[in-house]
Amino acid sequence: MSGAVQELFVRPDGVAQGLYGELIDADALGAASVVRASHVEPAPGGGWTADLSPSGGPALGPFPLRSEALTAEADWLTRHRLTPPG
Repeated sequence: MSGAVQELFVRPDGVAQGLYGELIDADALGAASVVRASHVEPAPGGGWTADLSPSGGPALGPFPLRSEALTAEADWLTRHRLTPPG
């Protein structure tokens, strides 16, 4: 095992939400849809930005590395759009 973790949050109505990853086979959960929540793109002056406007969020960055923008994107989405039940 790699020790990697992928979180899914199941709402009271039975809908599961999470950041897309390949650790969980979404087909095994039933009907699934994938919706873009943000865009990680090269910044005009260099570096990378995470544009969270599709989720009603801010633009983050620029970050020197794309991996840093991806981490910031995932952190923001987890804190602001994926709320654990209860």
